[in-house]
Amino acid sequence: MADSTNAVLSQLDLPTHPLDSYRYFVGRGREHLVAAALPKDRRRPETITACVAAMDTEYTKRWAKNTKPYPGIAELLAAADTLGVTKAVLSNKSDEFVCAMVKKLLAQWSFAAVRGAKSQVPLKPDPEAAIRIAHDLGIAADKWLYLGDSDIDMQTADSAGMYAVGALWGFRTAHELTSAGSKVLAQTPLDVLNLLNRPPQ
Repeated sequence: MADSTNAVLSQLDLPTHPLDSYRYFVGRGREHLVAAALPKDRRRPETITACVAAMDTEYTKRWAKNTKPYPGIAELLAAADTLGVTKAVLSNKSDEFVCAMVKKLLAQWSFAAVRGAKSQVPLKPDPEAAIRIAHDLGIAADKWLYLGDSDIDMQTADSAGMYAVGALWGFRTAHELTSAGSKVLAQTPLDVLNLLNRPPQ
């Protein structure tokens, strides 16, 4: 996402950002990402809209080259499938991209729901999308372990009444995840296995 956004900024002869800056630009949807990356005097609605479209074009060309599961995710998903755990994906990325990514990168594992950003559903941290998934699958919200690596994820889980687990292998610190509502922190993906059959605290 950083690569794609920087490509758009370069096309407009605007300053680009180091990779680390994008840790705090991402997580709230494409419009927020683009607005954060643009200079303050260029954040007009029409500019943001045009840049989001341009970033989508760049991301379509680039994501498959630069996106892969974190180490340990394959083992976690395989173990969860063996245990019969119902799994879902919820992202603030465009629904089109989320479905494409799961199909390409995670196709060998089962997911009961895969959902990205859609115009009629509020973005995280609004809990509506998470609650909808729980309702559609007939599993009470308080029976869900919500694994995420951002403050947005922890806030979403907390608001939805789900058990928030902060992933320390992601791009936010333990303090940020805990402050945002995580109930427990997982150092590695396989640490999550120890939580799957643990009653919520």
